[in-house]
Amino acid sequence: MRRLTLLVFFLLSPIAWCHAEDAPDRPNILWITSEDNAAHWLGCYGNQQAKTPRLDALAEQSVLFEHAYSNAPVCAVARSTLLNGAYAVTQGTQHMRSRHKVPATFKPYVSYLREAGYYCTNNSKTDFNQKGNDRAIWDACSGKAHYRNRPAGTPFFTIFNLTFSHESSLFPENVEKRRQQGVLPKKTRIDSADIEVPPYLPDLPAVRSDFATYYDTMTVLDAQVGKILDELQREGLAENTIVFYYSDHGGPTPRGKRYLHDTGVQVPLLIHVPEKYRAMSPFANGSRREELVAFVDFAPTLLSLCGLEKPEQMQGRAFLGEHRQEPPSEDTVFLYGDRFDELIGMRRGITDGRYKYVRRFMPHLPAAPYSYYQFSMPSWTAWKEAWQAGNLDQQFAATWEAPQPTETLFDTQTDPWEITNLADDPAYQEVLTKMREQLVETMQQARDTGLIPEGMFQELADGTTINEFAASEKFQVDEVLAIAMKASESKTENLPKLIESLKSDDPLIRYWAAAGCVFLGKEASPSAAALKKLASDSHSTNRIMAARALFGLGETEQSTNLLVAELGKKLNSESAILLINTLTEIDALDQVPASWVKRTLDDVNANEYLRRFGKRLKQSQKD
Repeated sequence: MRRLTLLVFFLLSPIAWCHAEDAPDRPNILWITSEDNAAHWLGCYGNQQAKTPRLDALAEQSVLFEHAYSNAPVCAVARSTLLNGAYAVTQGTQHMRSRHKVPATFKPYVSYLREAGYYCTNNSKTDFNQKGNDRAIWDACSGKAHYRNRPAGTPFFTIFNLTFSHESSLFPENVEKRRQQGVLPKKTRIDSADIEVPPYLPDLPAVRSDFATYYDTMTVLDAQVGKILDELQREGLAENTIVFYYSDHGGPTPRGKRYLHDTGVQVPLLIHVPEKYRAMSPFANGSRREELVAFVDFAPTLLSLCGLEKPEQMQGRAFLGEHRQEPPSEDTVFLYGDRFDELIGMRRGITDGRYKYVRRFMPHLPAAPYSYYQFSMPSWTAWKEAWQAGNLDQQFAATWEAPQPTETLFDTQTDPWEITNLADDPAYQEVLTKMREQLVETMQQARDTGLIPEGMFQELADGTTINEFAASEKFQVDEVLAIAMKASESKTENLPKLIESLKSDDPLIRYWAAAGCVFLGKEASPSAAALKKLASDSHSTNRIMAARALFGLGETEQSTNLLVAELGKKLNSESAILLINTLTEIDALDQVPASWVKRTLDDVNANEYLRRFGKRLKQSQKD
């Protein structure tokens, strides 16, 4: 312990962090990112079972942000937000690895830095979720990209992205491989029996085992961060470099990644500002700050640290640097989750750091799963199997059941694991109403493209981008959001408005009206005639949603026939994904013909997640 203490003191002392070359006028900036680990996995964030000495030491010499958030709980969407300093739902990049085109006005922060004379490297994750060459925007982008390759005297911006903590680190074959290689210990540091299982998860052996393994994974990650810091010191650059450490979103264990709970979106954020650049930060190193910050703020902050003003299209605020903006008096962070991999589901959230409000716009769906990929993790599989066997208390079974509550409200100060939903508590109705209104206002201002079904993106954009459509008068955002709010309420008193809206000239209003009928089920029976007419709509998404609503009315044969007929039509990948999700909901996947599966797998232009559906269907047809 004494040796470790002396080493940490040496690496972080002003004497050790000397420079080997004259300091540039502007700071170098180093981002160290890790994947899939929420803030609660680090010792410096209060986890008593964690072993993260290097990050804990960095925290003592940095500003630790208690309320830092990834606006999205999944990587590609989060990186899109980071890259352009704008909400993914404004850009139209909120669906996992959708790669939709965004306008040239959404210029990456990297371009501004390079124009200002910075040497910019990325080692090496891209996954920016927009059409184009992700690597082309950098001076260097590969596993060998490094700031040391910059021209002499040039300030640098560098990212080192550490993948060791990704959720796949808990897949058994990867765990075994790492143990055989000696990267992980043969036996976990913490015995599974001693794991403190958080109360939002069932206490299952696989859950305990995955937690124990991930603690070891985080310790290895911690050492990797230490190596990067050591290298910066050896290069003589530490005194001239502002260091960020953060993770790309929360996770990785169940109800983390892909969820708008803090376990999915609250990230660790440590920022070390060297003494010579102290004027760039209003916060003292070694302090802990309650100020809210989110990924949408990172690009403006980065530019501000480099002396650059925020471009008009960036929606966040600079929280450090020359152009820092003070947070508003009632600051909130906007959160979003849409299609993850091949599974759809729209949720929006807002938090003020204490209260968290989340609205499900598709409450007829269960809260799990949001991806089939996660079932390679033993704890996810064990949780599902325990539910199927009827071995869970209702608290833990509820995640797998439908419908889900439209609104959830949590007090994360008194209920940090977000277990008790306060939305129906009379004592919190004022808070609920306020946060609901704040969410609506935020979605309106963002011109949230999540209100547009992904299958309509190409049709409505009509050769431009979905952002440009959403920014135009063609997108009646207030009216569409209003009907989406009514639809997701699942109240019969809204049915007359829904039936009227099924006949609207606006295809988006028709879509949400049909969705509202889906959510009401048999209570929407007066809508049958209008739904049957909508089943021949010009937009495939509306035809699919109308057929799904008819199924809920008891028109099961007609509904199934309509959906199967869609398989024979030319659909874009996004509409086809909605169609397969819908056939899954009504338990009619056995109606998918082998010819459709073959055609999908042979289509080289098909979305990768649609092809995943095709592969599973092909296997099930063999079985």
